[in-house]
Amino acid sequence: MLKFTCCDAVGQFSQRVQAQVLRGIRRGFEKECLRVDAQGSLAQTPHPRALGSKLTHPWITTDYSEALLEFITPPSTDLDEPLRFLRDIHRFVTPALGEETMWASSMPCVIGDDNTIPLADYGSSNRAKMKRVYREGLGLRYGRHMQAIAGVHYNWSLPDDFWSALYDCCGADGSRQDFISTRYFGLIRNFLRYGWLVPYLFGASPAICESFLQGRKSDLLQLVPGSLYGQYATSLRMSDLGYQNSAQSNLNVNFNSLAEYTAALETAIRTPDPYYERIGVRDGEHWKQLSANLLQIENEFYAPMRPKRVSPDRPAKGLRERGVEYIEMRLFDLNPMVDIGITPEQASFVDVLLLMCLFRDSPPISAREQGENDENKRRIVNRGRQSDLYLLMHNHEQPMRPLAHELFDDMAPFAEMLDTAYGGSRHTSAMHLLRQRIDNPDQTPSAQVLEASRAHGGFF
Repeated sequence: MLKFTCCDAVGQFSQRVQAQVLRGIRRGFEKECLRVDAQGSLAQTPHPRALGSKLTHPWITTDYSEALLEFITPPSTDLDEPLRFLRDIHRFVTPALGEETMWASSMPCVIGDDNTIPLADYGSSNRAKMKRVYREGLGLRYGRHMQAIAGVHYNWSLPDDFWSALYDCCGADGSRQDFISTRYFGLIRNFLRYGWLVPYLFGASPAICESFLQGRKSDLLQLVPGSLYGQYATSLRMSDLGYQNSAQSNLNVNFNSLAEYTAALETAIRTPDPYYERIGVRDGEHWKQLSANLLQIENEFYAPMRPKRVSPDRPAKGLRERGVEYIEMRLFDLNPMVDIGITPEQASFVDVLLLMCLFRDSPPISAREQGENDENKRRIVNRGRQSDLYLLMHNHEQPMRPLAHELFDDMAPFAEMLDTAYGGSRHTSAMHLLRQRIDNPDQTPSAQVLEASRAHGGFF
């Protein structure tokens, strides 16, 4: 049964507080996608001049590679505005690409060795040089191929009116900002527990181009010559083949409190790593990485969700001194079956899931439980559509599908709360639609991508 951290239940909170405070939720997207040439290979051309300066443009920039576009929507309280804005960016960018196009999938297209993945070049200013050196360091540490994977990040925050109401409802002690940070960290811990639902429902990278492996061994099957796939995979992007970093497993960063999280990050950016020291920081006048420490900067730390704050300070310092302002969810694959890579139902679902994660009891995560969380994600991304898949819960194996239905039951009151706030039935309708994917894995994007790949003769 769903256990709440305060206010006893959603009903009590709803009785004491107008649901309309939820209309102040702010959302925004950060979408990455590769530029490719007419042959489907990674573009080797510079960032198009018509798109403006990638160093200073607020909405159109590049991520790791010169060929990896990044589109940023400003945070909005309007449910539809982020998707409208993202679509407008697409309309603006498309003609500027000429004969090139935006690759629709998270996993890269035809790709050569590291030298064929150009680093983003931001210019000659000190800030621009630092960004380039940081990226060069990432390539030396983890390989450039991992950095050429694309996804969608979802930025999300609750309004001040909501926090004031919840603070009063809970009869909380301590400062309001400490309360907010504590609750955001509780949300993150629960997302680590239940976020496996996201790659199951929305994972869209069950196949890859064989060139991505660069000769590495894998358990993938051949779809057609040149294309490999996982029979039941949902998101190879989030698998050990994709955007993961086993090298960071010794960082001991946890989300049990703001103090522990920021202390671990600050330790990591001060602690030398023997392997990175062997790489070296400089070769004469050429900088190879910003430092030889476990992390060059805090943002190098990868997690499915991160606490964030807009601040002129380093991320850890800003969080420690001013608290959490919003969270960044990083589990969305690009959905190649839709024009801008993400659907309204995805945003509606995540709104509901995040509210449940916020209200649900969220004890600290032990090392044992974190091992379970990691294993559950691993099983979902590699075998999520397998009919008899089991997940780990409290040291016991449990069938995945009943667990998913139970979570949907627990989320139902939050979908109703959001529909009360906004009017209509957007969230409950999205939940009803997506729930059908639990028992019908053929309806998931990963299954649809495989079907389309077979119909069109491969990953392309």
